[in-house]
Amino acid sequence: MTELKPGLKGHAETVVAPGNTAADVGSGALPVFSTPHMIALMEKAAMAAIAPCLEEGQGSVGTQINVSHLAASPLGMTIRAESELLSVDRRMLNFHVRAYAGEELIGEGSHQRCLIMNDRFMEKTLAKLK
Repeated sequence: MTELKPGLKGHAETVVAPGNTAADVGSGALPVFSTPHMIALMEKAAMAAIAPCLEEGQGSVGTQINVSHLAASPLGMTIRAESELLSVDRRMLNFHVRAYAGEELIGEGSHQRCLIMNDRFMEKTLAKLK
């Protein structure tokens, strides 16, 4: 198992399609890659960076994100998100995240995740229904 330490990197990709545009998600009216989908792709890249380090039954949840969406991307563009783990403070993980359309930087910022035990997290969450 890989050690959970600063410097770990992850990536994720998607193609801009009708289902991930601002017009589709309601965050805008145009057929361009939506900010919510860019954020989700950045989170996916962060999860990919730490996946080899997690124990059986362990996961992570996003707790904070602060990003700028710098440029629009049209239908058909491939979007690539990259993450780098900057610091580990017990269960809190801090990342630098970026998104690119081709070579163009379209988004950048910071993201924080918290390590959890999946079963315990879901048990606590589902108890809210009682």
